[in-house]
Amino acid sequence: MIEFSHVYKTYSGPVHALKNIDLKIGKGEFVFLTGPSGAGKTTLFKMISAFDSVTSGNVNVAGFNLSEINHREIPILRRKIGVVFQDFKLLRDKTLFENVALPLQVRGDKNVFVQRRVHEVLEKVGLAHRHDQYPEFISGGEQQRTAIARAIVHQPGVLIADEPTGNLDPRMSEEIMDLLEAVCAQGTTVFVASHDLEMVKRRKKRTLELKDGMIVGDLK
Repeated sequence: MIEFSHVYKTYSGPVHALKNIDLKIGKGEFVFLTGPSGAGKTTLFKMISAFDSVTSGNVNVAGFNLSEINHREIPILRRKIGVVFQDFKLLRDKTLFENVALPLQVRGDKNVFVQRRVHEVLEKVGLAHRHDQYPEFISGGEQQRTAIARAIVHQPGVLIADEPTGNLDPRMSEEIMDLLEAVCAQGTTVFVASHDLEMVKRRKKRTLELKDGMIVGDLK
């Protein structure tokens, strides 16, 4: 589902953000990405969702060669990917239901399906009873669960989560990780960046370590 082959990313300066990245993540696999700030984790994640492009090398995600993808294909690719951010990125003027419904509405799904699917996913993340609340009136953990619901509502083949527990307390962090593992168990490829090395060790999943733009460890 995700494959990097000899990928380099250089910004003006020059800043060598990624150097000769080779990795392969299969369908339904759960993988952690660790490394210090500035190691290149966010850049690598931007490559997966086509928010940034390679300087050289090849990236393949969900059947798309991102080194050759055109602008018309990018929205199609993104329908196959779910993204969870550390800072949630929920729309404050919309209810939880409306936030989660957005990906389905953007792709033009019928309202009957949207209603059913959104309630189903909110139930899955334990927030069906709060569907009409606004983000400012719920906790950080509930906001992150809403963000996960929004990321999986369109049933993506790939879910990437950039520090999804970075702003949460330990108990809520464990609940969020349980939820991501449940998503993976249903066949979605899950790729999670995290600074929480103790939590990563407890989960006993494949772990990639990134340092200075290079993969320096791949613990399976």
